[in-house]
Amino acid sequence: MRKYKILYEDADLFVLYKPSGLAIQNARPSVPDVMSMLRNDLANHHEKNTELYLINRLDQPVEGIFLIARNHYAAEELNRQFRARSGVEKRYRALVYGRPKEPEGRLVHYLKKAGCSNLSLAVPEGTKDAKRCELYYRVIQSYGDKSLLDIQLMTGRHHQIRVQMASAGTPIVGDTKYGKQEEQFQQLALCSCKISFVHPRTKAPLTFQVKPSFSVPPTAP
Repeated sequence: MRKYKILYEDADLFVLYKPSGLAIQNARPSVPDVMSMLRNDLANHHEKNTELYLINRLDQPVEGIFLIARNHYAAEELNRQFRARSGVEKRYRALVYGRPKEPEGRLVHYLKKAGCSNLSLAVPEGTKDAKRCELYYRVIQSYGDKSLLDIQLMTGRHHQIRVQMASAGTPIVGDTKYGKQEEQFQQLALCSCKISFVHPRTKAPLTFQVKPSFSVPPTAP
């Protein structure tokens, strides 16, 4: 059974949704990943030589939307847009512990990869090899010890949202790398829920949205 969902497809690109826990590519041997499954599905439909270029990545624990180009031209055009952030918007939903100090605002940190541990650390500005990262957040709803945030990603760094929210004192629920163990929450509460970009060939603006699989109760005070 297919574990991913095709939101849109044409001769130039796929817009896909994946659930939390499913790797996009390079999963361990015998463990399925989206790129492998998509190639198999295309082969089953007699499309054995289809080119596939991953445009934006999502960590395995993150659910949501991502893009795959189907030819070199589309890949070049989409990568150009994403590098220049021209017509591109990426928004996320995150359920975090605590409440941000302000109902909306900007977070800027400097991140550095921590050796071979697959972790990133927030470090002082000017630290060697550190990269600036930026996001905007807005509190949608708070209840108890948790808040649901809308996040607009302005840069794309390794584990950026997870590290920035943890560094701000509001770690993402279910994040065992940068937050704390949540016994009753079995996934990382982070979803790439909206993406906007310009079609690489027709130049038409496109927007796709999904609802995250997690939420706060609608009756929460």
